[in-house]
Amino acid sequence: MMISQMQEFAAGKAQALSDELTRVRHETIRSARLAASSGAESLKALKTPLRTVARGGVRLSTVSQTAVQELIELQSEALSAALNEFALRLERAARAAGVVELVRDQVEMMPATRARIAANAGRAVEIFTSAGRGLRDVAAQTYERVADSTEKAAPARSHRARPKKTVRRGRTRSRKAAA
Repeated sequence: MMISQMQEFAAGKAQALSDELTRVRHETIRSARLAASSGAESLKALKTPLRTVARGGVRLSTVSQTAVQELIELQSEALSAALNEFALRLERAARAAGVVELVRDQVEMMPATRARIAANAGRAVEIFTSAGRGLRDVAAQTYERVADSTEKAAPARSHRARPKKTVRRGRTRSRKAAA
C-alpha cells in the first residue's frame, strides 16, 4: 500500500512537472514569436525613414554641386577679368610717354580693380549664403519627414507591469559573517 501511494505521488509529481515544462515551452515559443514579429515590424518601419534620408542625401548633393559649379564659374570669370585687366595695364604702360604718365594710368585703373575684386567677393558670399540656406532647408525637411514617418510607424506598445523579483541576501550574509 505504501509503495502504491509513493508511486501515485511520484506519478502526480511527474505529471505536474510535465505540465509545467509544457507550459514553459509554449510561453517561450510564444514570446520568441512575439519578439520576431516585433523585430520584423521595427525593420519595416525603418524603410520609410531610410528612403527619406537617401532622398535628402541626393538633394544635399545637388545643392553642393550647384554651389561648386557657381564657384568654379566665378573663379573662371574672375581670372578672365584679371587677365584682361593685366593686358590693359600692359598696353597702357607700353603707350605711356614717361614714368609720370605710366604711374598716373596705373593709379587711374585701381578703382576699377577694387570694384571688380569687391564684386567677385560679394558674389562668392552670395553663393555660400545660398548654399548654406539650401543645406539648412534640406536638413530641416529631411529631419521633419524622418521624425513624422517614425512617429507614424511606431506601433503602440502595451507596457505590462512586470512583478519585481525580490532577492533575499540577508541569510547568506549573516552565514558568511558568522563563519
